Amino acid sequence: MTIFTLIIINKAGGLVYNKAFHDAGLNKISTNDYLVLAGTFHGVHAITTRLNPAKNVPDRATITATPAAPAGILTRPEPPSGLEVLETENFRLQCFNTMTGTKFLLFTDTTQTNVDVTMRRVYEMYSDYVMKNPFYQLEMPIRCDIFDRKLLSHIREINNR
Repeated sequence: MTIFTLIIINKAGGLVYNKAFHDAGLNKISTNDYLVLAGTFHGVHAITTRLNPAKNVPDRATITATPAAPAGILTRPEPPSGLEVLETENFRLQCFNTMTGTKFLLFTDTTQTNVDVTMRRVYEMYSDYVMKNPFYQLEMPIRCDIFDRKLLSHIREINNR
């Protein structure tokens, strides 16, 4: 069970962070390839967000009460999430999309468990050490040593299990 790489993409599709944690498993790619990957994933994610099945919208006259909503009140459907997991025979790519549009991509071994828990923890570290850093500018590349150290420590702990 291994975590290979973390990529963070800003809401415009720009690469703001990439870090490889395990040299074996995935081929090394250049920084330019990471930039292309970030932009391509952003576009594919935007397209897959719009590819959701159309649901029948009931008339106002036929709306009935549900446990979540009293009679006559329309409930807002869950927003489409787009591409969340891409699994191949060699790796799994999991995407965590924040409310602000920042995307966290985690490349893991296909046997890695609790990837969603790991993604939440990475997001917590990002919130604590990057977003609370007074010198960090939004949408710019992440250059935060404490974030790097805490992230590396956490991923090493997972990879050494």
